[in-house]
Amino acid sequence: MPIPIAYWSTRKSSEAIDAFLKRPAFDPDAERAAATVLADIRANGDAAVLAAAKRFDGVDLKPSEMLVTAEQLAEASREVAPPVRRAVREAYRRVTAFAKAGLRKDWQMTTRHGGRLGERFLPLDRVGVYIPGGGAPLASTAIMTATLAKVAGVREIVACTPCGKDKSVNPVLLHALKIAGATEVYRIGGIQAIGMMAYGTQSVPAVQKIVGPGGAYVTAAKRQVYGHVALDLVAGPSEIAILADKTAKPAWVAADLLSQLEHGTGHEKALLVTDSAELAQGVSDQLAWQTPQLSRAARVTPMLEKGLLLVVVPTLDQGAELCNRFAPEHLELMVSRPRQFLPRLTAAGAIFVGHWTPESAGDFAAGPSHVLPTGGAARSFSGLTVDDFRRRTSIIEYARNDLRDALEIIETFGAIEGLDAHARAGTIRFEK
Repeated sequence: MPIPIAYWSTRKSSEAIDAFLKRPAFDPDAERAAATVLADIRANGDAAVLAAAKRFDGVDLKPSEMLVTAEQLAEASREVAPPVRRAVREAYRRVTAFAKAGLRKDWQMTTRHGGRLGERFLPLDRVGVYIPGGGAPLASTAIMTATLAKVAGVREIVACTPCGKDKSVNPVLLHALKIAGATEVYRIGGIQAIGMMAYGTQSVPAVQKIVGPGGAYVTAAKRQVYGHVALDLVAGPSEIAILADKTAKPAWVAADLLSQLEHGTGHEKALLVTDSAELAQGVSDQLAWQTPQLSRAARVTPMLEKGLLLVVVPTLDQGAELCNRFAPEHLELMVSRPRQFLPRLTAAGAIFVGHWTPESAGDFAAGPSHVLPTGGAARSFSGLTVDDFRRRTSIIEYARNDLRDALEIIETFGAIEGLDAHARAGTIRFEK
């Protein structure tokens, strides 16, 4: 099928491009369904979780079957082929190394009069990680979430992922969760998993924070439990933007666009922005040629029409502006001098620099977590990091003369805000 090419500039847009940029972060139908299921779970615990699992996933579980036992985890690991185990272990090693390098250290500074100010970082006690089900076992997401919690020092790492109608969970995914440090694994997915972790049930104590990507229903559920638990970010259907010039290979660009469209939710987005009409046409031809060869061609083909946009811009500078407006989860720079564009790109979950850095390297191997903001949320949110699993506490220790120096400030703000006791808490220490 021919793939149309659009044209855009900072002076002239188009309805098609504007519509592509305005993808909603939340689905009204999912919001309503989440509200109903979450209220039931909050009131009825395990029974509501199991009822939702039967309704949405078609699986009839008993309370005792929610937890994947240690024996089942061990058996799953034995089923995994050695080359796969090596890949999982190496991905875990790389993510661990990056997470350790990114840990913020406790620090302090000395005040003028010998007091001390600083911050300390302590791990959360119990967190939940959500691993989506759907068309593929996202073993990489297990590594990209639970590993960070383990490095942060979290003692209890609860993982939830949906099972099949036969109650099975992919053994590679279970093996990855075991390697990554999950201490509890539940074969529960969707809204019900988020509610179970957020509110707690008779079988599962509540967590302090929930992280991980999901579809529209999981995203809606996460939004609605915020406040009962902390959350990471809005991480929904995958999306990619590629800023490319004539030095990019059309086959490589097409392959990278398809790598995100193949996820299969039907809501993925893939955007090419280029100053080369010749490249855009070459990518269009490559997409038409490569798509039928994919194992998921049936899922990808409809996305070429509703989830893909090829855009030609007058200059790469204007292309960078379009990418900022899109604020993609993933942004690839396939241009001759990619580093010179980094200062101009201000809204992306992760940036992949140069022709030899496909987005899939970030998904599976590089080290940073692939749990990233979607739906334009990269304007406001950052991707998941090891410090998302820790609490930051400010430390304030004044000496007598530090308080004396600050007394006028304390008294003035106390008067401005009508908070006499605030002011007196400082003044009283200097009264005879």
